Amino acid sequence: MKISIFGSGYVGLVQSAIFADVGHRVTCMDVDADRIERLRRGDIPFFEPGLEAKVISGVEQGLLSFTADAAEAVGASDYLFICVGTPAGSDGSADLRYVMSVADSIAQHMEGRKVVVNKSTVPVGTADAVEARISEGLTARGVSLPFEVCSNPEFLKEGAAVTDAMSPDRIIVGARSKATIDEFRQMYRAFNRNHEKLMFMDPRSAELTKYAANAMLATKISFINEIATIAEAVGADVESIRKGIGADPRIGYQFIYPGAGYGGSCFPKDVLALRHLAEAQGCPAQILSAVNDTNQRQKQKLGQRLIACLGEDLSDCTVAVWGLSFKPNTDDMREAPSRTLMETIWAHGGKVQAHDPQSMAACQAIYGDRDDLIYCENKDDALANADCLVVCTEWKTFWSPDFDTIKRTLKHPIIIDGRNLYDPGQLEALGIHYYAIGRGRSVVQH
Repeated sequence: MKISIFGSGYVGLVQSAIFADVGHRVTCMDVDADRIERLRRGDIPFFEPGLEAKVISGVEQGLLSFTADAAEAVGASDYLFICVGTPAGSDGSADLRYVMSVADSIAQHMEGRKVVVNKSTVPVGTADAVEARISEGLTARGVSLPFEVCSNPEFLKEGAAVTDAMSPDRIIVGARSKATIDEFRQMYRAFNRNHEKLMFMDPRSAELTKYAANAMLATKISFINEIATIAEAVGADVESIRKGIGADPRIGYQFIYPGAGYGGSCFPKDVLALRHLAEAQGCPAQILSAVNDTNQRQKQKLGQRLIACLGEDLSDCTVAVWGLSFKPNTDDMREAPSRTLMETIWAHGGKVQAHDPQSMAACQAIYGDRDDLIYCENKDDALANADCLVVCTEWKTFWSPDFDTIKRTLKHPIIIDGRNLYDPGQLEALGIHYYAIGRGRSVVQH
């Protein structure tokens, strides 16, 4: 099948590579000509495990091509996927300007039947809005051409996007006509062989399914973080509690790991967008508000704990920070808890020595060169002359450090762990002051 994908970000580039991997002919279009040139050379603009090999293979087999020409992308394919960003506005609503820009390009350049597929995360009713926009464009041209607008939301996890795309849990399709449904079955045949994963519904239900899924996962994270706060107050251990409630199959173990709060491009934006959508329809969204508020409070905890240990004035303090990305196996720092921590340290006059296996360039792109931020090539360099260590991201390289070296290197033997990686008993025996999330009452004054 001939497929064009508009947008070369996480969703667009992964979907392009995966469709090409199973034999479809894919054209990936982006308005950023420099980015397209990089992609043609096999230079992937972000880190995602396994993606580079898939892209290079698709290009070498002649199944994946890149263009900055919208007319070429529209003309090359029968199926046009919209995979552009939908950033949050100041009121939390999803900004659809890029989605509508693609709709305008499709209306301007299409010459025959097209199936237009919204894969971007969009508010309920966007498929109808895109359909109306394309119809307006065709009318302005004085032509009448058949097309259908569908919803096919993505459910990719950053850091595991290639695996998720190759082996999806479910494939949600919002489509109206039998002909288009049959075409989706053919399109996704390679991903649907083991058992039936395709779920067909109307476009509005498909759009809401995406928001509901992310909101539920964010809710689980905020819930366990709230339980962690209670555990600290009453002297309980949230890690034991997590195991106890996770054993109930109705709850399960996924997404109930306490930590420094969720970040990334999806959960923060989608929770706010769904809340905005609900409120615009006159529906109270108190749970969504609580989920967001809890997460914002959780992001402050590492900084609060640091100040409790070292004092309000950090002007003579250097803090080692391990992990900058919002989660492992990505270089994405959008809404990352590390950013809240570092900005708190700087606001109190402190200096940061940071290391992340993949996010150093991303961090420099955000904060640039500054005297109070040292970019360290490895985790041990970050410890040198630091007063204490804060762990923000659970990269595997941070799981089993040399604690004796940490204790010898730090000015104060303090580890503040935002991901509960270590054994409190072991660190206590080593003489290291260890502060985690929800692990009972702690004496936080050093």
